[in-house]
Amino acid sequence: MYKRVLLKLSGESLGGPAGKGLDEKRIAEYAAQVVKAVRSGCQVAIVNGGGNIFRGLQGAGKGFDRVDGDKMGMLATVINSMALAQFIRELGVKAEVFTATPMEPIARYYVRDKALALMEEGGVALIAGGTGNPFFTTDSGAALRALELRCDALLKGTRVDGVYTADPEKDPSARKYDTLTFDKALADHLKVMDATAFALCQQGDIPIVVFNIDQNGALQRLLDGEKVGTVVHA
Repeated sequence: MYKRVLLKLSGESLGGPAGKGLDEKRIAEYAAQVVKAVRSGCQVAIVNGGGNIFRGLQGAGKGFDRVDGDKMGMLATVINSMALAQFIRELGVKAEVFTATPMEPIARYYVRDKALALMEEGGVALIAGGTGNPFFTTDSGAALRALELRCDALLKGTRVDGVYTADPEKDPSARKYDTLTFDKALADHLKVMDATAFALCQQGDIPIVVFNIDQNGALQRLLDGEKVGTVVHA
């Protein structure tokens, strides 16, 4: 269904059920799904959040300077990307971590054409460090990279199976959307991604697919064209 995608994973997802630290079992499961997608012919880039280690905005409420806190959050995304890359490589697929700010020899400085070349060769590009600037979320970073890499879709892997009228974990009467527009998502204040990420995807006509990546085989079923999650479109 999609030939080239950017997969956005939250840091809490990499932290497993506790949402903290690194859960090796969960990371291995994600790596297996990504490798299966690549071997089926899909080109994949990944942007990880860092909330399982440190979240800049929350840090600002605990006495950390916002700019320095966001920089710490960027570093957390590098750790997460290095961990996921290792598990992908262990399954026989090349994976490299790129960073928005120079960080060699830990990872390669992000250059779009180098990331594209890796993906076209069947490797996975893990792009860390957000946009490289404070005050921007990793959602915004994911949308920016999806535009730069000319992705067919931005896939947001979460722990819920789509977008609902309300939080399904708190409101049992919440209804799931199969599809909805960017305008409706913004007007109804549906917390899918932040407004900057929405604006970038809307501008680039890149659909956002929100799905539960913790469901076995969900990523591949989505790529095979099954109705998985919620599609947010222009």
